[in-house]
Amino acid sequence: MKKNMNTDFSIKDVNKEVTLYGWVARKRDLGGLVFIDLRDKSGIIQLCVKPDNKYYDIASNLKSEYVIKACGKVVERESKNKNLKTGDIEVDVDNLEVLNTSLDLPFTITDDINAFEDTRLKYRYLDIRRNKLKENLMLRSDVLHFIRNKMYDDGFMEVQTPILTASSPEGARDFVIPSRNFKGKFYALPQAPQIYKELLMVGGMEKYFQIAPCFRDEDPRADRTLEFYQLDLEMSFCTEDDVIEVGEDIFYDIFTKFSSKKVSPKPFRRIAFNDAINLYGTDKPDLRYDMLIEDITNVFKDTKFEVFKKVLEDNGIINAIVAKNAIDKFSRKKIDELTELVKKSKASGLAYIKYNEEVSGSIVKVLSEKEIDDIKESLNIENGDIVFIVSGNKKIVKKSLGNLRIKLAEELDLIDNNRLELCVINDFPMFERDEETGKLDFCHNPFSLPHDGKKAYDTKNPEEILAYQFDFVCNGNEMASGAIRNHDLDSLAKGFEMVGYKREEVEERFKSIFTAFKYGCPPHGGMAPGIDRILMLIKDEPNLREVQAFPPSASGQDLMMGAPSELTKEQLSELGIKIEKQAKND
Repeated sequence: MKKNMNTDFSIKDVNKEVTLYGWVARKRDLGGLVFIDLRDKSGIIQLCVKPDNKYYDIASNLKSEYVIKACGKVVERESKNKNLKTGDIEVDVDNLEVLNTSLDLPFTITDDINAFEDTRLKYRYLDIRRNKLKENLMLRSDVLHFIRNKMYDDGFMEVQTPILTASSPEGARDFVIPSRNFKGKFYALPQAPQIYKELLMVGGMEKYFQIAPCFRDEDPRADRTLEFYQLDLEMSFCTEDDVIEVGEDIFYDIFTKFSSKKVSPKPFRRIAFNDAINLYGTDKPDLRYDMLIEDITNVFKDTKFEVFKKVLEDNGIINAIVAKNAIDKFSRKKIDELTELVKKSKASGLAYIKYNEEVSGSIVKVLSEKEIDDIKESLNIENGDIVFIVSGNKKIVKKSLGNLRIKLAEELDLIDNNRLELCVINDFPMFERDEETGKLDFCHNPFSLPHDGKKAYDTKNPEEILAYQFDFVCNGNEMASGAIRNHDLDSLAKGFEMVGYKREEVEERFKSIFTAFKYGCPPHGGMAPGIDRILMLIKDEPNLREVQAFPPSASGQDLMMGAPSELTKEQLSELGIKIEKQAKND
């Protein structure tokens, strides 16, 4: 059994006899002396084989990624390498054994790799040997170890919940698994352990956690893949503040321990959902820079400008963002690019005004002098500032300016990448209305408790009902969702009825909860920080696949294992499934 790592040894171990195992990272033949960079999980140590060594021929014929065993004496290096932890020493080899050979590599195992991602994923076991990915996975292990210890110390009990469960309408698309014994019926992989953790509260566990795998059949993107992991936790007899405080401790402690960046102090800033939308155009704002969205609708209450006049008649809004001292940074071509950006959010266009000794811009000629002056006064404009304006439907205006805010911050280099700025977005609406269909739907988690409980459904407009629902956000990334759960069955059913489900249907779909809650359900709440996104922020990785061991590709395929794959006729027959081939012209 291997007893030592390469980096266990230092200058203090000179003359010590050692046995080492690992992979040949590099071999150099310097006219008689053969030097081998031996790599293991910990790092590199240099081996030296001299011409009179009986293993010299074996050393000379080694190739990259051969697996070897080497025995020898630790000696001080003549030419030291300050870039290596073991750079003061090398091992003078007196025994060398090839344990396994290697084919020619599909890509070179270096940190500055230029291989296509799909190639790296196909040979992921080789990719993992690279320092960057290896360090990411070691960090993942350390973070999970830290989390588990922290949760145990805080009195939480770890419980594993089932992977095979029932399909439920939780918002995303389920992965389903056909049953062999119950033909025509299907299991589903859990989108999250939502129902199970609530049932654990009914069971009296009071404080539960697990590192939970979650599965959602959605198109992958940089920060989302088909399978991800979250720290799932739930507490009984708690308030929203209690859960948020636990979350603050988790994020603060992880980030301050594992990241060198400045972390926002506890308690984190709390921003109501509506305020976040109004000020930042998103419910996951990046607080590392200011540049708020400003409402200037009242400036135009008597406007003669037909475009703005029509917006006001249609109960729309007119909002702006100010780029300070940035006139020279935005040419006409650059503004055209920004216009295309806001149009992707369905905005009709982007107006702008440049304030300097002379005022110029796309709408200056159609505005009154008073309106131009009122904008300057209300937004505290100074010479050199440029004002970007979007008008129309509130949701479109806020979303488009929210995206513009992010783009402007990038263009103006306002983002401090040495900060982790956390906040809590709370007071989410319980419902939202689809603008195309007019249908109500849950804004967030359907199991959340509404403010004022069931009474809210009878006394308030559905779109005015707020929920005890919150998100943790860091640097513009949603890091966790949480809520106080609705443990009142009548209230829970009423919420589903308002989005179009009959009570009988809801009770059937969530039979376990509707049965269990009748046997004494405590008030409870919880949250679920995303493990992968925490690691992405610590390591400055833009891609979630760089912090997972064996992720699928960007298209959702497992190129290494060949999944998804076809089943044999025998397998399909056992499952009672018939595959219908789609016509080529379909």
